[in-house]
Amino acid sequence: MQRANPNLRASTDEPWQTRVAWGVGSLLGFLLFWEVIALLIHHRHLPTPTVVFAAMMREAASGELGYHIGMTLFRVSVAFVFAMLIGSAIGIVMGRNGRIDQAFDSWLILFLNLPALVIIILCYVWFGRTEVAAIIAVAVNKLPNVAVTVREGARALSRDLAEMAHMYRFGPWKTLRHVTLPQLSPYFLASARTGLSLVWKIVLVVELLGRSDGVGFQLGTYFQMFDVSMILAYALAFILVVQLIEFAILQPIAARVNKWRM
Repeated sequence: MQRANPNLRASTDEPWQTRVAWGVGSLLGFLLFWEVIALLIHHRHLPTPTVVFAAMMREAASGELGYHIGMTLFRVSVAFVFAMLIGSAIGIVMGRNGRIDQAFDSWLILFLNLPALVIIILCYVWFGRTEVAAIIAVAVNKLPNVAVTVREGARALSRDLAEMAHMYRFGPWKTLRHVTLPQLSPYFLASARTGLSLVWKIVLVVELLGRSDGVGFQLGTYFQMFDVSMILAYALAFILVVQLIEFAILQPIAARVNKWRM
């Protein structure tokens, strides 16, 4: 039997205050290193953290930062929900039906390997540079990843539990709710956590190419001005928002989903 790693066990058994302290200390060390390197190089294309933070505060005070982050979060949320719902449905059907899986497996491979930039350009060409086209482009890029992950979970569903549900006449809806979905919850969670990081990156490209607002649009605007401090200000501000979503929403959900494993 493989022994558990004592170092890993010790790290997971530490109080959350200790883990947060280590994380904050590491981040402060990185900021200090950045500050020193920027001061030594002393070039306008490598601003110090204090300059970037000041630029971020100016944009926040003017309301521009909140507006553009809000628009990006709106596109991320809508595309993410559509991709998770449609991709999960496709994954469950393919995982439970071998013939459908064989018929459409090549489709998944095609969309998995189709560059995101190609999908974005085609959506803008076919549907125009509209909000709908932008959201479709992001959702289509994320959808095959969700389908593949959930399909693997559907393939691993317990036959014993399915037979028990059939014997007790649960019915399709009750079986889905009480038997299928609880077993798939770790796969949904994996798709959500990896999908969030993928979706917001694609949204920035979509905004850069065809929208007139959002973080991606602002990054493109300040790139044309070679204003590195503003580029970093918007990038870091949105990273902070995504991290807040991770710690405040996704991690508590993960803890609740995995509670039965304790």
